[in-house]
Amino acid sequence: MDTLEIKNLSQKLQDNMKKIIKGKEDVLKKVVISLLCSGHILLEDIPGTGKTTLAKALAKSVSCDFKRVQFTPDLLPSDLTGVNFYNQKEEKFVFKKGSIFTNILLGDEINRATPRTQSSLLECMEERQATIDGVTHPMAEPFLVIATQNPIEIQGTFPLPEAQLDRFFMKLSMGYPEKDFELQMLSEFKESNPLDSLEPVAEKEEILKAQQEVRQVYVSEPVKLYLLNIVTATRNHEKIRLGVSPRGSIAFLRAAQALAAVNGRDYVLPDDVKEIAPSVLSHRIICKGHNVLKSDDSAKEYLRQILVQVEAPVDRGASFEQKA
Repeated sequence: MDTLEIKNLSQKLQDNMKKIIKGKEDVLKKVVISLLCSGHILLEDIPGTGKTTLAKALAKSVSCDFKRVQFTPDLLPSDLTGVNFYNQKEEKFVFKKGSIFTNILLGDEINRATPRTQSSLLECMEERQATIDGVTHPMAEPFLVIATQNPIEIQGTFPLPEAQLDRFFMKLSMGYPEKDFELQMLSEFKESNPLDSLEPVAEKEEILKAQQEVRQVYVSEPVKLYLLNIVTATRNHEKIRLGVSPRGSIAFLRAAQALAAVNGRDYVLPDDVKEIAPSVLSHRIICKGHNVLKSDDSAKEYLRQILVQVEAPVDRGASFEQKA
């Protein structure tokens, strides 16, 4: 599979999801980029903007297993990872897999579960495995967690710790649709839900091949240095308490590679780095005077300042494209 095939695959997925999600092309593109990087997504927005619908639309667009878990305070870690139970008929313990053993997992309102339950996702998300009673069970491939949360309601919620936020590849927000798109939605949803008739447009094997190909996209040394300078600037900013981690640097690089591939190129440009930075980096930044409601806005503003200040490499005849 080459970059042109990846571009076509990406466009098929986006066009299919557009049948359900109207006027959110940028969000859909970044969701596909996350899928191609095998990166988990945190969808944060007010209720009713289509977060769950977006996750279901992606799952239906790919011929993969899908499970949905409603996160609540009484949800136990074993409900996600599974449990060993004693089978009296066979006279032995048998492992019953939890919801985490799927290709695409939708964790609805993840911040309503207790920290104990949230922490059960850490190993699964980072290492693609779950250890239960000393036995390690690998996740299926591909494996993608899409979590949603409402940033407005704080009562009865448990904010995600920095360690877990860092494991999310991207943090995205839907926002209200424009009036024309919402009017179109009213017409299409009047008699039935179009999501019910959505058909897959990609096979599991196609996604796995695309994930492998994305990692082969060329990144020149000047572009790598530019990317690293942006990350370093988040660590040295006077108003940022905690900058982007090395895990974030790697996610940043892979996101830029996927963006280039989705655009039909086999090499990364500085513009790719700049375009994808807010979605990959902002949730990994902890500002001084951290405030749950305002930290996101502050992090995005400081990141915007950094992107303006850090000088991008200029192509002066030596292309960023890999030379034969």
